Amino acid sequence: MKPLENMIVLDFSQYLAGPSAALRLADMGARVIKIERPGSGDGSRQMKLHNLDSMGDSVLFQTINRNKQSFCADLKSPEDMNMVKKLIRRSDVMIENFRPGVMKKIGLDYETVKSINPRIRNRYRLWSHRPMEQKTGTGPSGSIHFRAGMAQR
Repeated sequence: MKPLENMIVLDFSQYLAGPSAALRLADMGARVIKIERPGSGDGSRQMKLHNLDSMGDSVLFQTINRNKQSFCADLKSPEDMNMVKKLIRRSDVMIENFRPGVMKKIGLDYETVKSINPRIRNRYRLWSHRPMEQKTGTGPSGSIHFRAGMAQR
């Protein structure tokens, strides 16, 4: 038996850091459900390195999202949001790496999620209230807290 076998994790993250954190939980036995937008899914599905793909997705995506289930939901759709909230009621952990304020805007900020499921654990963030992260500029009050995690062109 793996240590996290009875844990359910909702993974709203994309690209590398968040999915890598969720992968570690999946490797330790957690059931990880990756929430993806309909149609295109996670942006890293198309991030091909050396034109390598597997089953139509980039090898990078397959590598950092193994051992996960995928659930497509339009987070702006009331019907899909109701399904996501049902998943939240059953989950133990939520992971997301949107820009600050996005989860609040769509109605899934920590306080709202905690009201849906009081036992849910603090979610992993690419930024937090810790001093070191504020010094790097990526904390919620850091100088670049408003920027996306990927370079803008």
